[in-house]
Amino acid sequence: MGQLAVLIGLLAAASACALSLGTPYVPLHRLPGALLDADATLAGVVVTELRVPRLVLALVAGACLGAAGLVLQEALRNPLAVPEMLGVSSGAALGVAAPLVLAVSIPAAVQPLLAIGGAAVGGALTLLAAGLGRSPSAVLLTGAAVAAALQAALLVLMVMADQLDLQLIYRYLLGSLSARTWDDVTGLWPWLLVALPALVLCAPVLSVLRLGDEDAEALGVRAQRARFAALAIAIVLIAPVTAVCGPVAWVGFLAPHLARRLNPSADAVRWLPWSAAWGAVVVAVADLPARLALAPVETPAGAWTALFGVPVGVALLRSGKRRPTARRRSGPEVPTSSGAGERGSGPEVLSAEVRESR
Repeated sequence: MGQLAVLIGLLAAASACALSLGTPYVPLHRLPGALLDADATLAGVVVTELRVPRLVLALVAGACLGAAGLVLQEALRNPLAVPEMLGVSSGAALGVAAPLVLAVSIPAAVQPLLAIGGAAVGGALTLLAAGLGRSPSAVLLTGAAVAAALQAALLVLMVMADQLDLQLIYRYLLGSLSARTWDDVTGLWPWLLVALPALVLCAPVLSVLRLGDEDAEALGVRAQRARFAALAIAIVLIAPVTAVCGPVAWVGFLAPHLARRLNPSADAVRWLPWSAAWGAVVVAVADLPARLALAPVETPAGAWTALFGVPVGVALLRSGKRRPTARRRSGPEVPTSSGAGERGSGPEVLSAEVRESR
């Protein structure tokens, strides 16, 4: 209940600030009137046509990134597995940015398909180079190399772009919610309708993958296929968001760690909705300084999520590692046999006993 209260409080505060602050300023007691008089006043137009879709997009994008981050971390059994280090986000960004630089006219409805194609290529390259995903650690290390290669390709495109396209690409690559409308929000719903049932089916399998590949195989789960399926679900969640907002960095890293830290005794099935909720809150909160800190100039929301998300995530990782150590030190000592207690234990003792027996 405590985590739910914190989430509701942060979400309510972020929503109120997002709808009221800015130019023009709309006091909280006038927000209901502005929403009802959408076309009658300037405040009504700004709130309903600019601020509300931007807030909804921030919540939906954050929820998708948070859920995708948990799926990747659980499937690879690594808390550092994030879309930015697996070639997924970079591939999606490359698929969207390439037509812009090459002056290829692409309808807005096709951009999510380009992002999904680029993300699929990046993820497939990672799994193929890592030996078809057999080793989670190999997947993560190879993904970092694939992401670096795709980012190098993005830099080549930026060199080829003219000044106007360069500014657009630069802002897009940092992840921005600026000038987003209801059309951008409605474009995400078809992909969510595909991803949500897949997430529900995938969550129990993620709990089994945490046991390790051998134990998962013993329980009837084919670890390699399950890892491919998890990556496919993550791509469907990440790529449409990247097509609309750009790669909003490190939300998929921070949100799962918040969900685990505040509910450590749960499993992947329970962590998944909390991770999605924390991702929504993180993006909604980060969009406030992005819009207001340097007003009237807007900064990308992805810059703020990276600025605060990485230190907070590292702090959560460190605190999570210290807690089990403290419990082991404070717990009772394990009783040993009289011989082992006098002579100790370990490989040296075993080798000494072998020599004595000879």
